[in-house]
Amino acid sequence: MTRRGRTLWIVGVTVALVVAGVVSWYASSSPDGLEWAAERAGFAHTAEDSAAAGSPLADYLWNGEENRLSAGAAGIVGVLVTLGLAGGVTWLVRRRGVPGQG
Repeated sequence: MTRRGRTLWIVGVTVALVVAGVVSWYASSSPDGLEWAAERAGFAHTAEDSAAAGSPLADYLWNGEENRLSAGAAGIVGVLVTLGLAGGVTWLVRRRGVPGQG
């Protein structure tokens, strides 16, 4: 990786962590567009929790606690897990190589 590429990577990860950890404090607690439309149309009561509803980071909260630290921590963990999974998949694909090349 070139120096420029490494710098871009570091800046990108830093921005993602700041957005997830700090800017998430100011996210709206109002329902999103789908929830709003379901409430307006009268079928919001039929909604069911997802399979991940009981997970430690459900609803962008750390163990269900509603505070800024909890939301920021959940965001940072989400970014790190996503980067880890994406990096792992990228590493596996690059390791396999492209058939027919050298």
